[in-house]
Amino acid sequence: MEKKQANVAPLGLLGFGMTTILLNIHNMGFFPVSSVIISMGLFYGGMAQIIAGIFSLHQGKTFAGTAFTSYGFFWISLVAIWLFPNTGFELAGTTPAPFFGCYLVLWGLFTAFMWWGTWGGSKVQQFVFLSLTILFFVLALSKFLNSEAINEIAGVIGVICGGSAFYLAMAELLEEVKNKSVLPY
Repeated sequence: MEKKQANVAPLGLLGFGMTTILLNIHNMGFFPVSSVIISMGLFYGGMAQIIAGIFSLHQGKTFAGTAFTSYGFFWISLVAIWLFPNTGFELAGTTPAPFFGCYLVLWGLFTAFMWWGTWGGSKVQQFVFLSLTILFFVLALSKFLNSEAINEIAGVIGVICGGSAFYLAMAELLEEVKNKSVLPY
């Protein structure tokens, strides 16, 4: 008897979605970066997504594995960008805003190609990747122009993006638990 493999997508989507919502509440100007965002970035946005990605790759799901693993390492690298300047290492200085913008553009380009990979699939999955693509480019623009107003707009986009990932996670999770479609996706 063949054992059914679990769907790890809800874990990865929740790690991404919840961490993205928290960071973008910060981007909207409500709270400073704190241990809440840093901890979520390392452990849920980072490690949980990497675990989901590795299991997805093991299951032969290249797209999901690449997405979850890459975005998991995005979160860990973002936390490192914030924390390394406080280590005392000379090379780990604060990143100039325009260079941070370049980092975000690269993630935007990666995400745009990932969005292309969702075409023909779930409409909610397409929305997650499209809104994330827009988010990365708007965040990059905020860094290039040093604009807090644009950063706040990015925050709104980010909360919507993270919320859509949270919704997709719940739709997939409830479908498996109830053995029927509960939330459309």
